[in-house]
Amino acid sequence: MITLNDAKLALTLAVTSLLGASNALAQNEYALKGDVGAAVYRTPAITRTADSSNAVLPYVYADYGPFYARINTVGYKAMPLGAGHLELATRITLEGYTSAQAGIADRASPMPVGVGTFQKTAYGAFFAYAFHDTKSGGSLLDLMYAAKFNVAGFSVYPQLGVERRSAKYVQHLYGVSAAESVASGLTAYAGQSDVAPNAGITVSYPLTAQYSVSYQFRKKWFDAGITDSPIVQSKSQQTSFLALTREFQ
Repeated sequence: MITLNDAKLALTLAVTSLLGASNALAQNEYALKGDVGAAVYRTPAITRTADSSNAVLPYVYADYGPFYARINTVGYKAMPLGAGHLELATRITLEGYTSAQAGIADRASPMPVGVGTFQKTAYGAFFAYAFHDTKSGGSLLDLMYAAKFNVAGFSVYPQLGVERRSAKYVQHLYGVSAAESVASGLTAYAGQSDVAPNAGITVSYPLTAQYSVSYQFRKKWFDAGITDSPIVQSKSQQTSFLALTREFQ
């Protein structure tokens, strides 16, 4: 079973692999471009869990030739498409948890893999990804728009998005089986598909020519597909991170 700690390890390994890719190539034909550092991530659980809400993990928003990492999305730019590329991608999630509810089993973090695109235009950036989750057999669709403004030396990135989790994806994380219902005393629940709009903002400030500090806050609103589960204790989730990064050009 892949737990929350395993997902954190997977993120660390993925980032380390991207940063060490140059050592694996016979010729140094690519250059690392973007922001690399460390961050404190806060991801409060929406169920009863024994896991901490905080984690210190690598932060990477960078490209290495056709390879890229965008915080929690890692992939390969397969071919040009519009104002960006068609990408092969995987999403590193921290949705799994160690249950603190008697009779409810721990849930492994999903392992989404799929395709997507990042379109950088004069009107802002558009992200679109379609994933198949290899753990649950379900799917995750993710759409997001981000703009950029410069205000008094700060770079400000407002973001709007929406995610759709299939019934199998939701069942894997928040369903309650008949056996768990008997063991826990909770009502059995079969997960339903869920559409979750979200809004966020990222603020970055340069400390020096190379180093910056960034803060992101995001709120996600779940619908009945998730909130009707008897193990879910919140109708929304507020996540954030504080990162110290170095820019590579």
